[in-house]
Amino acid sequence: MAEDTGKITYFLAGLGVGTLIGILFAPRAGEETRDYLGQKAVEGREFVVRKGREAREQAGECIEKGKETVARQKGNVQAAFEAGKQAYREATGESSEPAPGTPPDAKPSGSKA
Repeated sequence: MAEDTGKITYFLAGLGVGTLIGILFAPRAGEETRDYLGQKAVEGREFVVRKGREAREQAGECIEKGKETVARQKGNVQAAFEAGKQAYREATGESSEPAPGTPPDAKPSGSKA
């Protein structure tokens, strides 16, 4: 993005220098030169607008990719957390589901009240 800004800056500086040199060495009459400069100014403005639109589109694409990556990583972290909880339960002998016939609010076996 910073590289694009530098390119636009150089373009605008070149446009200004070129315009100045064109005015100084213009072989055309005043009105023709003004028309020519007006045309070039419009072209320069269109170029800047087009590049701005492209930059916005690229930024939007980057944001979408970032959102997708965050969502994917969130899913990976949740899955790893759940796997860790399950591994802990298996290692400590705790069951994630109550034994048949156990009331729903009963503490798992092995836990102290």
